[in-house]
Amino acid sequence: MSSDSEFDYGKDERLRSREVTEGPDKAPHRAMFRAMGFDDEDFGAPMIGVPNPAADITPCNVHLDDVAESALEGVDESGGMPIEFGTITISDAISMGTEGMKASLISRELIADSVELVSFGERMDGLVTIGGCDKNMPGMMMASIRTDLPSVFCYGGSIMPGEHEGREITVQNIFEGVGAVADGEMTGEELDEMERNACPGAGSCGGMFTANTMASISEAIGFAPLGSASPPAEDESRYAVAREAGELAVEAVQEQRKPSDFLSKESFENAIALQVAIGGSTNAVLHLLAMAAEAGVDLSIEEFDEISRRTPKIADLQPGGTRVMQDLHEVGGVPVVLNALYEADLLHGDARTVTGNSIGAELERLDPPSIEELDADFLYTVDEPKNEQGAIRILTGNLAPDGAVLKVTGDDDLHHEGPVRVFEEEENAMEYVQEGRVESGDVIVIRNEGPQGGPGMREMLGVTSAVAGQGHAEDVALITDGRFSGATRGFSIGHVAPEAFAGGPIGLIEDGDVVTIDIQERTLEVDVDDDELEARRADWEQPEPNYRNGVLAKFGRDFGSAANGAVTNPGVTDE
Repeated sequence: MSSDSEFDYGKDERLRSREVTEGPDKAPHRAMFRAMGFDDEDFGAPMIGVPNPAADITPCNVHLDDVAESALEGVDESGGMPIEFGTITISDAISMGTEGMKASLISRELIADSVELVSFGERMDGLVTIGGCDKNMPGMMMASIRTDLPSVFCYGGSIMPGEHEGREITVQNIFEGVGAVADGEMTGEELDEMERNACPGAGSCGGMFTANTMASISEAIGFAPLGSASPPAEDESRYAVAREAGELAVEAVQEQRKPSDFLSKESFENAIALQVAIGGSTNAVLHLLAMAAEAGVDLSIEEFDEISRRTPKIADLQPGGTRVMQDLHEVGGVPVVLNALYEADLLHGDARTVTGNSIGAELERLDPPSIEELDADFLYTVDEPKNEQGAIRILTGNLAPDGAVLKVTGDDDLHHEGPVRVFEEEENAMEYVQEGRVESGDVIVIRNEGPQGGPGMREMLGVTSAVAGQGHAEDVALITDGRFSGATRGFSIGHVAPEAFAGGPIGLIEDGDVVTIDIQERTLEVDVDDDELEARRADWEQPEPNYRNGVLAKFGRDFGSAANGAVTNPGVTDE
């Protein structure tokens, strides 16, 4: 054996981790790895990064060390070299209604940045990305797209529903209970009892809110194996899913199966079709636009509406319905819905996935039960759907020239007209609602909460839930250039673009202006003529930034329009 061969660990020449494991000049690098328990066999294996946002600040992520351990075992047993590293998370539910919620969307970017940096800096060959709370999922998938490393996404799973007086409840019920107490419709004692029972353990919020929406989308778009999104966080099957993700990541590296090989316009359209069919979160519009921008896929906000027009809503889950992810899991999970769309020719069956197979082939292999076969009162067939069109609507008009987003959670033939009550930030609107001053027909406008103006597009579940809790979910409209939670229901229109801070018309309207919302026509109009709007624009001055230094100031400068996903990556920002 020559002296050089002593350092030849038989690693595939296509793997960039050779840069830190092979050759005599890499002895110091290997010495560092040996200090962590790695050996000669590891140096010949593909290096698989396992970014893990485990944290004790949210039940969504509190168990992710255990999920990551299973993924690491899957990598190791399949002949890979597993490298775990950490990243951040923000608890949307705990930061909700506070200034801290401005950190939420920023965390999506920081997660993507940190995973990209570590995998780049340490010369990793592949990834098993793990997510729990809302922004983990898009952040992890954006990182995989940026690095274009063979990658598998693994969800941490959702929380089991709580129970109150014989019915299932989630944190959505608690938020709405706050409004009910303020309105005298519920006692403080009952709210206290519900609070103690709504969240019984680890896992992400159980309804089809943002976390479960993005986890479901990870299957539809091809980043995760079919059936991997629905197993609950504390079920043994969740850890089997994580182990299989580790195994699949090694296979993907061996086959050099990269995100750029399976992500396409068709896979994004599949993701949107699933989103609108299950009544998924409006936040998925923002995240899919951002992911498409990272992938170089031409996707516009208008296409969400086009797909929603032709794709019926066939799953009735919270927040519109009463069922949660656990109920969907018990009847076969996300593949049941995907299969119904596939058989109705509403899915691109030839779109590729991380498995190397098309999604159509994977569905045929898995052979999930048809909705007709199931005794599931929350699932509907394509021929007899819950709603003829999907749940997402994109509205435009003189109040939102670049678009605004609404999720239909009830009757899909909606029209609303009423006077505006303008608030410059969420806190003032919440105070107004809590004081019981809301009247039927009102249009509550909360502005300067956009990507740049907030910055960070706060979610406003506190306000929308307080309105719903007072019985105004269907007769009071809320409009904002910020965001609404996946748990929001009713007349809640977000992502209004351009935002107020950037000079959008939402920054020009005044108390008493009349706004008309027509869901069928997809319009959002203020009854003010162009000349008057231009006169107001001449008097308008851009507000001072809320932050002048630190991370919020930086991202306030970097964020692009919500109409394009609120991206910050310089390669994909607004033109």
